[in-house]
Amino acid sequence: MPKLKVCELFAGVGGFRLGLENTGHYEIVWSNQWEPSTKSQHASWVYEARFGRKNHSNQNIEEVPTSQIPDHDVLVGGFPCQDYSVATSLKNSKGLLGKKGVLWWSIHRIINEKENKPKVLLLENVDRLLKSPATQRGRDFAVMLKSLCDLGYAVEWRVINAAEYGMPQRRKRVFFFAYYKSTPLYEALKNSNLKDWVFDSGTMAMAFPVLPKPLAENNFELSGDLVELSQSFSGGKISPFFNSGICVNNHVRSFKVSTDFKGKHTLLSEILQDSEIPNEYYINSKDLPKWQYLKGAKKEIRTSKAGHTYHYGEGAMAFPDVLDKPARTIITGEGGATPSRFKHVVQTKKGLRRLTPIELERLNMFPDNHTELEGVSDTKRAFFMGNALVVGIIEQLAKVLFTRIG
Repeated sequence: MPKLKVCELFAGVGGFRLGLENTGHYEIVWSNQWEPSTKSQHASWVYEARFGRKNHSNQNIEEVPTSQIPDHDVLVGGFPCQDYSVATSLKNSKGLLGKKGVLWWSIHRIINEKENKPKVLLLENVDRLLKSPATQRGRDFAVMLKSLCDLGYAVEWRVINAAEYGMPQRRKRVFFFAYYKSTPLYEALKNSNLKDWVFDSGTMAMAFPVLPKPLAENNFELSGDLVELSQSFSGGKISPFFNSGICVNNHVRSFKVSTDFKGKHTLLSEILQDSEIPNEYYINSKDLPKWQYLKGAKKEIRTSKAGHTYHYGEGAMAFPDVLDKPARTIITGEGGATPSRFKHVVQTKKGLRRLTPIELERLNMFPDNHTELEGVSDTKRAFFMGNALVVGIIEQLAKVLFTRIG
């Protein structure tokens, strides 16, 4: 079977591409990376340095005509988590208008305008997508599911914690496949026992097995058009979307599932560099009290900018980080020497130190020095990894998808 053609949106430094290409079954025919908040396009520079400039776009995706994007079998991307509310267009009462800059609608627009629609979408986001916004729990995900159904897709999703499947970081993200109505996968999902699909026969279940019994489940319809759904969806205090589920023809079945993994877990200690680490990564003794304060438990009175006093409390974090477990989640502020509650700190024979860019790359299963490039600081490299996904997740999903796509 020939390689599947892929369009990679919101490409970052290429995590999706690495996972797909590691399987040998996918070819990226077009990619896009644009960072709207900075003049220097560091992520795109790294992407081009690793994969070449051919078929790569460093332009605001909202301004790229669909006609410039070649036809493809699979569309992938880790799009930003934003407010996905929908309104009626003033010019056309039947038109829909998402907020400007909300990049989900760029995905929607490309799929809608493509005559030859992608067979499969593989998308990724933070897991809070399933329960946002706080005032309408689950509305944002409901809008996305409904819009995909309207475009002719059936969807399955799963929240995956990479560490629970043997990978080196406790990074939890929601992944979802959408299958177009012309594909055998769509027909297989539509005609299956939907519960069996989630727990056994589905692409997610085959790639990342779960225990056979749901901890909770929901069953409901997405009614009305997108505007009505956006305005009236009510998930209550708890989102109706659990960590796994499917949506076919606006019918949702959602299940709370638990991991079934019996393999070896990768520990933080296993990804640390053996080579000499530059002194700049070691914590200066004069900064140690600040680190200890930020990492420690707190119960104190604070004053807001408006002058109001309030009680503030938080629990202690492990300091230094434990080495005999997978690492905590990397965040975008991981880089730099400034003391922080959330940065990783490890104990070594030479002393306490922060993680290096190579170690952060390893936690996301990138090749060593993937983000090393002249003009790109170590702090920026850490930022990339805080935004990236775990490559091993994509590789495993892509392996299973290729065997089923037909």
